[in-house]
Amino acid sequence: MKRLFRLFFLLVLTCATVAPLSFRIAASLRENQPREAVIPPEGRLIKTALGEIYLEETGPANGPPVLLAHGTAAWSRLWNATSRALANEGFRAIAFDMPPFGFSERATDTDYSRVTQAKRLLALVDALEMKPVLVAHSFGAGPATEAVMRRPEAFAGLVMVDGAVGLGSHNLNAELPPPLRPLWLRKTVLSLTATNPLMTTTLLRQLVHRKEAATPEVAKMLQRPGLIKGSTDALARWLPSLLLPPQEAFSTRANSYQKLTLPTALIWGQEDTITPIEQAKTLQSLIPNAQLEVLQGAGHIPHLEAPEAFNQALIKVLNSGSFVPN
Repeated sequence: MKRLFRLFFLLVLTCATVAPLSFRIAASLRENQPREAVIPPEGRLIKTALGEIYLEETGPANGPPVLLAHGTAAWSRLWNATSRALANEGFRAIAFDMPPFGFSERATDTDYSRVTQAKRLLALVDALEMKPVLVAHSFGAGPATEAVMRRPEAFAGLVMVDGAVGLGSHNLNAELPPPLRPLWLRKTVLSLTATNPLMTTTLLRQLVHRKEAATPEVAKMLQRPGLIKGSTDALARWLPSLLLPPQEAFSTRANSYQKLTLPTALIWGQEDTITPIEQAKTLQSLIPNAQLEVLQGAGHIPHLEAPEAFNQALIKVLNSGSFVPN
C-alpha cells in the first residue's frame, strides 16, 4: 500500500511539473512569427519618438479625430464596431495598439509603467499631428488619463470607458506575490492562462456581464497577436504594471481630477463588476462638469457587450457642445 501511495504521489508531482512545462513549450512553438510578418493589412505602422505604433483608421481623413485606446489583453480591432459607427457620423476613428499588446513595437527597455505608457501615447499624438478626443477603456484609461493630465493641450477631450485608474492606489505599499517575482514563473503562469488559446473565452467571460458577447470569433481575433515571437515574455515583463500601483502617476490622485479643465465624459456599464459603477460616480464628483452615461445591462466591456447602445452614447457625448475635436 505504501508503495502504491508513493507511486501515486510521484505521478501527481510529475504531472504538476510537466503540465506547466508543456504549456511553456507550446507557447514557444506557437509564438514563432516576426511582428512584420503578421501585421494585419487593414492597418498601418506609424513611427513615433518612442517606437512604432500600429493603427487602424476608419472614416474621412478630414473628419474630427477620435483616438481609441484599448484595455488589457486587447488590441485595436476590438473597437471595430465603434470605429464604423463613428465613421458613419463623419468622425475619423483611429484605434491603436498600446505595447506590449497588439502589433505595436514592444518596449526594448521593457518599461510599461503608466507614466511611460502615457509618454508613448503623447508621442503618437505628436506623430499624428492632430488634437483628438481620447476614448480609453479599462486599464488603457490609466495611461490615457495620465497623458491628458500631463499635456491637456494635446487633446480636445477625454472619454473614459469603465476606466481602471486605481484612484488612491499610490498610497498602497504593494509588492508582487512571491510566486510572481521571478520572470520565469510569470511566464509559466501566463502561458497557462492569458496567452493560452484554450483559456481566451473563459477569461473573457469573466470580464463581461453578457456572456454571449464572448463569441469564438472575438476569441480568435484577440488571439491573433499571440503568434508574434516573445508574446508571453513581453506580457510577463508588463504584468507588474498591472498588479502594482503606479507611484509616480498623477492619475491616481483625487486632486489631479479636480484640476481637469478638459471636456471629460464617463461611459460605464451598470453591471460592471471589475470597475463598479460607484467608481464612475466618484470620478464624476471629482471632475468639473463631467458627463456620466450609464449603460443598463452592460458590464465591463460595453462596446463589445452592447455596441449599439455604447456607440449611441459615445456619439451623443462627441456631439455635445463641450466636445469639439479638431
